[in-house]
Amino acid sequence: MPTNQQRRDAAKRKLERQLQRREAQDRARRQRLVIIGVVAAVLVISGGVWLFVTRDSGSDTASDASSTDTASSEPAAPETPCSYPAYGTAAKEVSPPSNLEPLNSGTVDSTIVLNGQDVPVSLNRELAPCGVNSFLSLASQGFYDNTDCSRLTVSEQLNILQCGDPTGQGNGGPGYTFATEAATDATYPVGTVALANAGANTSGSQFFIVYGATTLPASYTILGTVTGEGMKIVDEIAAQGVQNGAQDGPPVAVTTIARVTVPDGALEGTGTYVTATPSDELLPTDGVDATAVAPTAVESPAVESPAVEPTATVSSGGAG
Repeated sequence: MPTNQQRRDAAKRKLERQLQRREAQDRARRQRLVIIGVVAAVLVISGGVWLFVTRDSGSDTASDASSTDTASSEPAAPETPCSYPAYGTAAKEVSPPSNLEPLNSGTVDSTIVLNGQDVPVSLNRELAPCGVNSFLSLASQGFYDNTDCSRLTVSEQLNILQCGDPTGQGNGGPGYTFATEAATDATYPVGTVALANAGANTSGSQFFIVYGATTLPASYTILGTVTGEGMKIVDEIAAQGVQNGAQDGPPVAVTTIARVTVPDGALEGTGTYVTATPSDELLPTDGVDATAVAPTAVESPAVESPAVEPTATVSSGGAG
């Protein structure tokens, strides 16, 4: 019969295995690119139409974040309003923003020089202070210079032009991520400029411009709005469609960002924030107390749902 010490050691080993497994699951979730990598694929199943909004980037077949265990994916509150933790390999060498308390009111004007023409954008610091701060920082470092927009979608549900990856493949980023800043009632009308993500709190450099009717969950940080005559330029690109007549993929038109200009001093200034009390450290709990005397149990292997591999042809309305 096991002694109390043996039981404690067994409980401790079990908790360590759970922590390692959940950390691996968390890394796998973050590797997916969902709009941006988001693709709304309309699947016709058993006579019904299901709207599926995911598109994996690369060969990753990790599980969707469908697990009911959420404790390990909820980090403690950051000590500053903005935080830009390192993640992955940068598609172009840049530094994360150094101002972690950026201005959080008013707007700032920026210009995306797209195919040699100006697309003016009004960035809203109040909606997304950390997102706008990152966009301004990347632009000021030339991250977007001479990059191609990798994706255009044309469907009833999703009409966007996606840019922001220097590799032009749609799976590159700046080497860091940051929190999602999206209101629960956010919508994405024509002219919206919003950030891509791979799930909650995984925003990076990629952004999309909405040029037609688009239905998305309120999960994407809105940076601002295209102003002036800017949407005419985006519309011209969209009118030429997607390569090979597809509904999702590289645009037919060569779509190159020469540069993104921002005003001098745009990264300066400190915002006014309400100080939040950091939450207690969140530890995974499933009834196991590592310090308690507990009987040894047979641990079931972790079960992850297989990823759905989308195909552009399995849809009545196309991948949209």
